Amino acid sequence: PRLPDTVLFEIFLYLDHADVLSVGLVCQQWRAVARDEFLWKELFYRYYRVSRDVPRHPGAVSWYDEFQRLYDTIPCVEVQALKEHNDQVLHLSFSHSGCLFASCSKDCTVKIWSNELDISLQHSSNMRPYNWSYTQFSQFNSDDSLLLVSGVFVGPHNSSSGEIAVISMENFTLLSRVRNKPYDVFGCWLNETNLISGNLHRIGRITSCSVLWLNNAFQGIESENVNVVKRLFKIQNLNASTIRTVMVADCSRYDSPDLLLDYEEQLAASSTCPVFDLGSDSEEEEPKPKPPPEPAVQELPDAGGVPAEHGLQQLFDDIMEGRVRPAMTETELETKVAELFVRNRTKPPEPNLLSMDSNSKTKYLIFTTGCLTYSPHQIGIKRILPHQMTTAGPVLGEERRSDEFFDSLDHVIDIHGHIIGMGLSPDHRYLYVNSRAWPQDCVISDPMQPPPIAEEIDLHVFDLKTMKEVKRALRAHRAYTPNEECFFIFLDVSRDFVASGAEDRHGYIWDRHYNICLAKLQHDNVVNSVAFSPVEQELLLTASDDTTIKVWRSPRAVRVRQARRPQPRKLLFSWLMNQKS
Repeated sequence: PRLPDTVLFEIFLYLDHADVLSVGLVCQQWRAVARDEFLWKELFYRYYRVSRDVPRHPGAVSWYDEFQRLYDTIPCVEVQALKEHNDQVLHLSFSHSGCLFASCSKDCTVKIWSNELDISLQHSSNMRPYNWSYTQFSQFNSDDSLLLVSGVFVGPHNSSSGEIAVISMENFTLLSRVRNKPYDVFGCWLNETNLISGNLHRIGRITSCSVLWLNNAFQGIESENVNVVKRLFKIQNLNASTIRTVMVADCSRYDSPDLLLDYEEQLAASSTCPVFDLGSDSEEEEPKPKPPPEPAVQELPDAGGVPAEHGLQQLFDDIMEGRVRPAMTETELETKVAELFVRNRTKPPEPNLLSMDSNSKTKYLIFTTGCLTYSPHQIGIKRILPHQMTTAGPVLGEERRSDEFFDSLDHVIDIHGHIIGMGLSPDHRYLYVNSRAWPQDCVISDPMQPPPIAEEIDLHVFDLKTMKEVKRALRAHRAYTPNEECFFIFLDVSRDFVASGAEDRHGYIWDRHYNICLAKLQHDNVVNSVAFSPVEQELLLTASDDTTIKVWRSPRAVRVRQARRPQPRKLLFSWLMNQKS
C-alpha cells in the first residue's frame, strides 16, 4: 500500500544522513517526492535544527541540494595520520596554491609537506642550532616563494623572546632572522617581500610601549645603503597589556565577498547580481535580524581641555595635599600618570575608517590588545596607508612632532573575555574570534588579577566593513586551561565553513551561513590548529598535542579519490586472463 507523503516524510526524519540519501535511491515512492521542495525544506530545518528565520544559502539551487551539501561536502572522514613530529604540533598553514603546507611543533622543527594524492614530507628544518625552543607559527607569502616561521628564542640567562625566520621555498635556505618581542606577536606578511614584527619597551611596572616594525625578507643580501627595516607604529600599553597576534587584512574585496553573512545584505546583493558560483539566491525576504551590539571605540581620556602637563601637576598636588580619595594604589597611580602623559603625545586616529573606496589599496593591521589587564580582551585595528608598505625612507618613519610620539588605534573592539584565537575569511571581509568569556558584571581592580574565564569557547564574527558583530556567537568547543596559562587555539575559515581546535580533544566545523556545528573531529589530546586547503574546502588538516597531523576529506572527495585509484582485483583478473590466453 502507498504511504501518504507526510507519513513517509516523518519516517525519513528519524533516519541518518546516509540512510536518507541511500534509501532514496531505491525507494520508488520516495523517488517520486525526492524533488519536493517543501518536504526537503521541512527536513532540512528539522534535521539540522536551523531557525526558520534563516533563509536558504544564496548559492543553493534547491533544498535537496543543500541537504546533500551539508552531508556530502564536510571534511569529516579521516584519510591519513601524519606522525613525523615527535612532540606537540602547534600550527598548520597552507600555501596559497594549496600544493604545500607547513607545520610547526614543540620539537623545534618546521616541516614542509607536499599535498598530492597522498600527503608526503618534502623538507624539515631544525631551528635548535639558532637557539630556538620551539616553532609556533608559519605563513606563506602571497606568491608562495617564501615561508615566514615564528618561534620562541632562548636568549642570555635563559630569557625567552621571539624570533622570525624567513625560508626560501626554492631551495629551503634560511634568508633572514628578525627578533620578535613578545613571542606571541607571531608576525605576518604585509606583502610579497615585507613582514611585520614587534618589539616591547618597558616604561614602568605595568606600562610599556609596543613598536611594530616593517622588515625586508632579504636583509642578509641587501646593500648596506638600502633600508631593510622601518618603524610602522608605536603604541602605548596600559595595565600590563601588550600587542600580540598581528595579522593583515586586505580591504580591496569588501564590496565583493565570497559570502555575505547579513541576510538582508544577501537579499539586496542577489537582486542586482549573483555573488556566488553555485546558482540561485534566497527565495523569500526574511525578518530583519536583531542588531548586534556596537563594538567599543577607543577614545582618548577627556581632559576637559586641560593640557597634559597641567593635569600631571594637578594630580601630584592633589596627592601631596591628600585630596585624592580613596588613596591610590601604586598600580592605579602608574596608570593614571601614563594616561595623562600620553594624552597630548599621541597622533590622532585616521579619519573616516569606514568610508573607504572599494578599490583602495589600504590594508588593516589587526591585533589583540587590552586596557584593563594583561590578558588580551580587545581587538585593535590600525589602517596601513600605501606609503607605509615599503621600508624605503627613514628607519624611524616620518619625522614626528612631540605631540605625535605615540600612534592611536583607529578602532577597538572589546570582547569582554580572554581572546584565544583569530582568523580571517578568505575574502578578508569577516574576522572570526575565539574567546573565553568573563563573568557578565565583573570588575577588574587589579590588572595582574584578571577575572576567571569560562570553559565554553565563544566564536564571534565581526564584519570589518562595518566594524560590527554579525550573527550570534558559535559554541560547541571547550577549553580548560586557567587564565594565567591560557594559550592560543588557531582557527581557519573557508568559503562556506569555519573550523577550530579545542582542548576537549576535538576539532570542530561549523557552517558559516546557517551557524550550526556540522562535525567533531577526534584526536587523543588538545587540538591546537586547523587549516582548510585554500583551493579545496573539502580538505582539512588538524594538529594536536598527540603529535599527529590528521587529514580529513569529505565523503564526496573520498569517493572521487577512490574511483581514481586502480582496483587491485581488476588488475589481477586482467593479468590472469592474459596468462591464460
